[in-house]
Amino acid sequence: MDIETVRTYCLQKKAVSEGFPFDETTLVFKVVDRMFCVADLECAEWISLKCEPEYALELREHYRGIEGAYHFNKRYWNQVALRSDVPDPLILRLIDHSYEEVIKKFTRKQKDIYHELP
Repeated sequence: MDIETVRTYCLQKKAVSEGFPFDETTLVFKVVDRMFCVADLECAEWISLKCEPEYALELREHYRGIEGAYHFNKRYWNQVALRSDVPDPLILRLIDHSYEEVIKKFTRKQKDIYHELP
């Protein structure tokens, strides 16, 4: 899988935007205003994704290409290698999982914004 495939997949989800809030190389995908996927374009071999804590540990035990995300709370964020033993369909499911984990934690205001969008 490559970063363009990740980008296209993320942007087709409801209420997703992309931007560079930290610097000019760290691409961040947000649903409403909450991050769910992060990629460093200088080293576009990895993406960071939010994950349910127990599932995050399980994934790290099964795949060499999944580890605690650098610069993030490793309890909730995994770093996933795009070219590794992690199958492409699983990477897409993990993007979905991250997106859903973020939506589950929305405030009422964020939920209202999300539901008002097409």
